Amino acid sequence: MLSVEIRHAIDPQTARTFDTTALRKNFHVGDIFMPGEIRLIYTHYDRMIVGGAVPAGASLVLDEVKPCGTASILDRREMVIVNVGGEGTVIADGEYVMAKGDMLYLGMGAGPVTFSGDGRFYILSAPAHHTYPSRLIRIDEATNMSLGAQETSNERTIYQFVHPDVMKSCQLVVGMTKLAKGSIWNTMPAHVHDRRMEAYLYFDLAENQRVFHMMGEPDETRHLVLKNEEGAISPPWSIHSGAGTGAYTFIWAMAGDNVDYRDVEMVSMETLR
Repeated sequence: MLSVEIRHAIDPQTARTFDTTALRKNFHVGDIFMPGEIRLIYTHYDRMIVGGAVPAGASLVLDEVKPCGTASILDRREMVIVNVGGEGTVIADGEYVMAKGDMLYLGMGAGPVTFSGDGRFYILSAPAHHTYPSRLIRIDEATNMSLGAQETSNERTIYQFVHPDVMKSCQLVVGMTKLAKGSIWNTMPAHVHDRRMEAYLYFDLAENQRVFHMMGEPDETRHLVLKNEEGAISPPWSIHSGAGTGAYTFIWAMAGDNVDYRDVEMVSMETLR
């Protein structure tokens, strides 16, 4: 029912030597939504956990995760759960019914987490130092901003769910970006933020479409080809951007030194290689 993969941190000099297979082994997130299973990736980038849970009509319980070193996963962690499927229920310190696109924040100490229903649950977790109240956040409760333009193929709306303008968390900052019709580029112009790592998950992508996720140092870029419900782990030294062959939405999540969404170093187009 539960499987945990450990990903160690990779420095930028080593990443420069990777071929496609090595890049995907270290940074690609795939096959995390398997019926009747919870699949987690424990990363050594700010100890972020990413994963998925698909109850498939039964109940799945997430409790002890050995790499965390605690009796239960939320003993010293916070968690955000995003439903990218049908209606489902999460039980922790309360019972939460989640529709597609809802995000649930669970504070440190919220207890074991039980998943049920038709949901496809994307899981994000990072170490916590303080207990903040758990909260179910729907898209109309998120703050939003519009960026980009049709003429640059990056017109998009950014929804901030777990964000200082909406609620308090220890270090998780999580949101969702929806691209306008005809736009393909996200997070371009690119940036890096050395004080925080980031994780992406792409969804609502048609079966025969793909996203080309850009990563690497600004002057030494690489890419991953991703299908629906796949993502990428982005180290602090890496850009994180993407372009799709069709319409898509993606979830972005950060953990690290602060929760300042604006704490980034912009990368000029002239720098990209």
